[in-house]
Amino acid sequence: MPSRSNSFSGKSQPQRARAQLHGRPPPPLQLPPFSSPTLGYRRRVATAVACCCSAAAGDQHQHQERPWESYDRDIQSHAGSDLSRSLGLLANMQAAGARPSAAAYARLIRALGRAGRTLEAEALLLEMRRLGPRPDAAHYNALLEGLLARAHLRLADRLLLQMADDGVARNRRTYMLLLDAYARAGRLEDSWWVLGEMRRRGIRLDTAGYSMLVRLYRDNGMWKKATDLVMEMQELGVELDVKIYNGLIDTFGKYGQLADARMAFDKMRAEGIKPDISTWNALILWHCRVGNMKRALRFFTSMQEEGMYPDPKIFVMIISRLGEQGKWDDIKRLFDGMKNRGFKESGAVYAVLVDIYGQYGHFRDAHECIAALKAENTQLSPRVFCVLANAYAQQRLCEQSVNVLQLMEEEGFEPNLVMLNLLINAFGTAGRHLEALAVFQHIKDSGMSPDVVTYTTLMKTFMRAKKFEKVSEVYKEMERAGCTPDRKAREMLHDASVILEQRGCEYFICS
Repeated sequence: MPSRSNSFSGKSQPQRARAQLHGRPPPPLQLPPFSSPTLGYRRRVATAVACCCSAAAGDQHQHQERPWESYDRDIQSHAGSDLSRSLGLLANMQAAGARPSAAAYARLIRALGRAGRTLEAEALLLEMRRLGPRPDAAHYNALLEGLLARAHLRLADRLLLQMADDGVARNRRTYMLLLDAYARAGRLEDSWWVLGEMRRRGIRLDTAGYSMLVRLYRDNGMWKKATDLVMEMQELGVELDVKIYNGLIDTFGKYGQLADARMAFDKMRAEGIKPDISTWNALILWHCRVGNMKRALRFFTSMQEEGMYPDPKIFVMIISRLGEQGKWDDIKRLFDGMKNRGFKESGAVYAVLVDIYGQYGHFRDAHECIAALKAENTQLSPRVFCVLANAYAQQRLCEQSVNVLQLMEEEGFEPNLVMLNLLINAFGTAGRHLEALAVFQHIKDSGMSPDVVTYTTLMKTFMRAKKFEKVSEVYKEMERAGCTPDRKAREMLHDASVILEQRGCEYFICS
């Protein structure tokens, strides 16, 4: 089993393995449960407990005597749909001198974690450990899911150690959550560790687990492993579904094995599995990337014959490639063909995209573009604005991308993190790193939490601007923010450090 020396807990995998072989759980950190021992942190946990107990103070004046079962049932039923009401019921229940059941705690912890309120979820788990009932794997998994969804892998690792220290055994759900998070983060060694633990405990992978592995192999350039994985699945009798095939096609395409991607596609159809929009998008995308527009257009046509219409991003990919080759007539025929097949929904959006990439340029001004869409009674949505901003960004029309965001706000839509990440990329592509940095600062000032994509995009911007010392600074800030750097970020950090070393720069690059 590979070394896990980069484990977040600071313990190597051999240390863990030796402890487990001798029947002992791995040693927990010398810290209070889960987190930092600072006074400030304890105050925040106390505040979170208070929030959990008084979240719906407006309901408390209506407090009446009611049975314990009624409280407990309603807490569970509202946890997924009306979290504030559920927390208010919890406050009333505790004010009446009662505590919820283990099932109600699990529902609340899961709902808080999924809402990104992991500190409050942790507070509830701490409350259970202090007052009862005794937490089981479901409660730890509920908090683990929230931490992993927010990419707080260090906190997740500490939670696992605490779980072992409390004598709570990890189950299939625990390992599947970890495998999914590590695969998304491209952490190959940690994924091997999870797989090894699953095999040791006799937990077999299901179709969802194999889909995660395919994604992991794709992100780490191990496309041959993906082929072996399919053979393993067939030998074990695991059913190959559309997600597995989509992962294989995407893996082969990413590493230029387009013949294998087409073979997987043909095998998929031969087995009676119907391709979905992701299947077609992957085939079109990777054939466009290598410049094989003839096959890309053939898949594009076949997709429409199956009754599906392209994701606007894929449509942008096709027309941008044709535009680069000066094939304006092909762009026109492409769009005319879509209209002849009865394409109507959001057709004006595609017409505008054709024009942005075409030779006429009627809609090079974002205001005219939006006005034309309104004239066609097109339903404007954040997704439409995002596609348009991306189209302008790819044409290096940064000011127009900014105008799209301003027009979006005027229409009553708040620009989200995806849009702002796209704007950072637009400025970065145009070589304007100061404007990209200003957008990044705006994200933080507006109260949003930058994600891994934000930091990685900003690192890419500084790489293009040859500001290599800034690459390291962004990487460090990403880690301080609790985001786990992905494979692209680690590669850029390595490249920047090599260049700085060659220049003889004594700049400390974080490990």
